[in-house]
Amino acid sequence: MKFVDEVSITVKAGDGGNGCMSFRREKFIPKGGPDGGDGGDGGSIYLEAQENCNTLVDYRYTRRFNAQRGENGRGKDCTGAKGEDLILPVPIGTTVIDAGTQEIIGDLTEAGQRLLVAQGGFHGLGNTRYKSSVNRAPRQTSPGSLGEQRDLKLELKVLADVGLLGLPNAGKSTLIRAVSAAKPKVADYPFTTMVPNLGVVDVGQLRSFVIADIPGVIAGAAEGAGLGTRFLKHLSRTRLLLHLVDMAPIDQSDPVEAVETIIHELGKFSPSLTLRERWLVLNKCDQLLEDEQQAILDDMVERLEWDAPVFVISAAERQGTEELAKAVMNWLDEREQRIEDDEEYAQAMADLDKAIEEEARAHIQELDDRRALRKQGLLNEEDDDDFDDEDDEDGPEIIYVR
Repeated sequence: MKFVDEVSITVKAGDGGNGCMSFRREKFIPKGGPDGGDGGDGGSIYLEAQENCNTLVDYRYTRRFNAQRGENGRGKDCTGAKGEDLILPVPIGTTVIDAGTQEIIGDLTEAGQRLLVAQGGFHGLGNTRYKSSVNRAPRQTSPGSLGEQRDLKLELKVLADVGLLGLPNAGKSTLIRAVSAAKPKVADYPFTTMVPNLGVVDVGQLRSFVIADIPGVIAGAAEGAGLGTRFLKHLSRTRLLLHLVDMAPIDQSDPVEAVETIIHELGKFSPSLTLRERWLVLNKCDQLLEDEQQAILDDMVERLEWDAPVFVISAAERQGTEELAKAVMNWLDEREQRIEDDEEYAQAMADLDKAIEEEARAHIQELDDRRALRKQGLLNEEDDDDFDDEDDEDGPEIIYVR
């Protein structure tokens, strides 16, 4: 199943049924008066968030959806049947945007939540509605109004409490396998995750959080290089970022430069995203002696001027992963409690979330515009060398597991 997190669709609500012009004609009642019924209302279109829906792939190839039209009115004061509403299932975490105005219509973040995206047309009136003491045989009717039509853009952002961030092969997939039941692909050769993976981390009784393994970010990702912004946007809804760094890279590269590369790409994608709480997690400590670990740790903290929490772990050997999970759970609980108790802090967090969403959407729209110009041949290839427009092939859906 292909993982799809962005689609464009067109929805057209049903038109209202027309009113009927009819007169009662029965034996012995030749002039029974008007009896034309009203038409039926057109069906509306709703989007509904569903738990068993994990991707927008259903809308990748079927992009136009029409609701049922209301039936016309009939004689004998019969009202036309109302058109059935059309319910389109989408994954939890889907943002609905008007493609024409870029206005956010709504955000579906809870199972069962519904959003009206196209209003059905109003029914037309039959000639019975126009009768009066001075107009006893009206021949006026009204047509049903047209149903609303909209071009929509659907964006799926995974809903996770914690996001894993880092260069390819930093050990993010191994960490999520160590702390949850999720089983992303890992191997003893270098490669990068191609789709997000989610896992539920259980920390004691009735305490858990969702962690997301975001595909590795490379230099130039904010401008579309590699997987580009396809998955950077998924970090915008997380509450905490765990920045994984390989302590003993095979190519002998500088871990500090790896951290600075990611920070630079985050800032280009969304300056506000760099303000999100971020912890440094030094991975693959099992390949170094304790003295070497401490030397690397001290050097990184000093050069980066890091003042946030730092953890040294080995995801492969599950060394330090339990302590990391407990620390994350405690921080999330304290954050929720502070939001409830401190209105100023709660407002600051809400403002930060809003700023990240707006900046991420603006950046993605800019890249979409560049993609359109490139396809039309209006963008110079030399000015856009880093832009990558390749589509991902088949990959697994996001599935929550315990």
